[in-house]
Amino acid sequence: MIDTQDITPADKDGKYEFKIFYSGREVVCRVEKEQTILHVTIDDNINATLKINADGSLTQTDGNDIPDSSIEFIKKQILG
Repeated sequence: MIDTQDITPADKDGKYEFKIFYSGREVVCRVEKEQTILHVTIDDNINATLKINADGSLTQTDGNDIPDSSIEFIKKQILG
């Protein structure tokens, strides 16, 4: 049986790096987007995975808890 899973790069796939205020400090946030998954690293020690839902919202699926305000900021940086 052949797996027909879509592996075509989605819009805006790639690596991103920007500054984010987290815990009262400005730190580096790195995000790697792969289709509907965002792999997030904040300040080289906080890691999380976010899923892009069909309605454009983000849901955290794994890793350290990230505040909703930070998730919204990441969404604006990556998805516009």
